[in-house]
Amino acid sequence: MKNKSIITGSILCMIASVSWGAMFPVAHIALQQIDPFYFSFLRYFFVTVMLCALLWVKEGVSAFRLEGRGMALLFFGTMAFTVYNMGVFLGQHLMGEAGTIAASIMEVMMPMISILLLSATTKKLPPTYTIASIAIAMVGAMLVITNGNLAFFILASEQLFPLLLIFTGVVGWVVYSIGGGRFSDWSILRYSTLTCLLGTAVSFVVVAIATLFQWISVPSVDSLMSIKYEMAFMVLLPGFVALLSWNAGIKALTPLNGILFINLVPITTFILMAFQGYEISMFEFYGTLLVIFALIRNNHFQRKQLRYRTGASETKRNKVPSM
Repeated sequence: MKNKSIITGSILCMIASVSWGAMFPVAHIALQQIDPFYFSFLRYFFVTVMLCALLWVKEGVSAFRLEGRGMALLFFGTMAFTVYNMGVFLGQHLMGEAGTIAASIMEVMMPMISILLLSATTKKLPPTYTIASIAIAMVGAMLVITNGNLAFFILASEQLFPLLLIFTGVVGWVVYSIGGGRFSDWSILRYSTLTCLLGTAVSFVVVAIATLFQWISVPSVDSLMSIKYEMAFMVLLPGFVALLSWNAGIKALTPLNGILFINLVPITTFILMAFQGYEISMFEFYGTLLVIFALIRNNHFQRKQLRYRTGASETKRNKVPSM
């Protein structure tokens, strides 16, 4: 791997991870003024417009052809831009400040969730070291979510639904990420744009139906103007820039190397929340460290196993056959 590619990929993954880490504290402010469903829809409506314009300029009108893959694009787009956004932000809003940290921790759990999801679909258990890493990450996540308060389990019914929403949203993004492998012959921009376009269309349908049945109300102009800076940030950085930067960074570094940058998400979230006046407890701090440790530990063993397999393959190729 060339040094230039490593540096570029690292910078791109870092930009994406820091942007996503800042996303949750900023969203917490905005969600005090606007419904999570409208917040999610409007955010990616603007991102979609920007992506479509960029794709048109770079690849032309032909890049918007679905080529018989419309249903797959619709499914993966719905998982990422409807299920993820609406699930995570609604769950975060229902939990209050604690939801900001919970959503951030769930983001770091994505690699572990993807391993479990792939194991379920392939019906193959992950390696022992991965199972141990997942267990460590789960303990860390529970420390953060419960904040060390055992009464949480007694009152779990109050927080269980929001947590399930956040978890479901995160699973949606994992499915979207795995689905990108089916479109390796497309550019990152094309896959991102078409899935975002179709997923946002589904979000519009959800918002329209919910509004029609008066489950949610259309935000007022005053409400929208009160979050204009937060929305601008959510659109430009965690939306547009982070989406393209992460996909390009992962391509440059490979998923095994790039995924480690996801550790910057909770670190950024904690720093911003501290500036907002939130007092981070020791349970939240050490729980987050456990989750980060579990991810690094699993990545270390993956690298070790990869080096072993590579070495074994080289030995087999170089072995001279006996006469």
